[in-house]
Amino acid sequence: MKFQLEKASESYLVGVLLAIAGGYLDVYTYVCRGGVFANAQTGNIVLLGIRMADKNWSELMFYIYPILAFMAGILITEVVRRRFRYNPGLHWRQIVIVLEFLVLWVIAFTPSGRADHVVNSAVSFVCSMQVESFRRFNGSAYATTMCTGNLRSATEQLFYYNINKDRAALVKSLQYYGIILFFIVGAVIGTAITRIFLEKSVLIVCLFLLLVFVIMFIPPKEQEREGA
Repeated sequence: MKFQLEKASESYLVGVLLAIAGGYLDVYTYVCRGGVFANAQTGNIVLLGIRMADKNWSELMFYIYPILAFMAGILITEVVRRRFRYNPGLHWRQIVIVLEFLVLWVIAFTPSGRADHVVNSAVSFVCSMQVESFRRFNGSAYATTMCTGNLRSATEQLFYYNINKDRAALVKSLQYYGIILFFIVGAVIGTAITRIFLEKSVLIVCLFLLLVFVIMFIPPKEQEREGA
């Protein structure tokens, strides 16, 4: 049972759903929570450096908080993994999904405005848990909350295919590009829904997480048949 849950968590279907959720969350914080991207921290680190160079000390915490929240998400994920790695019931990644679900549920009922910096930090926390927990599909490393690494891997595999005519490399390349495409799909869906439902639109991501939670109980071969 544990082996099936482990394999199911690394299925391509799970990767697709989480990529959609990742694209959606990036749009959500940009459209509804102050025009920021909370998924990855490179931008926050750069902006932190700019504020320090300008000696604008009063705004430092706006960038420090999400960075610390991202770090906290990584640490808590590792604690969950170590504590529940051999849990006979739920897989430890399912426990992470539940934690993500609960945080996003609270965010959905937090009004926009003064609390946006707290919400963005919470989204950073959620994204770090997701990117730390779900790092492989079909044996390949990937990310579901950012695209740079996926784009590099996709293009690298495409190069290998052109050189060696290895169809396995082509398949991997297309899978990576597929993850990027579904990230964009999530961003498109997120833009349309967030503009209408504002704060509560993040509940759609809760739905995707619920689907991932359930899918992890399905053996990978059954997932492939359903997707066929």
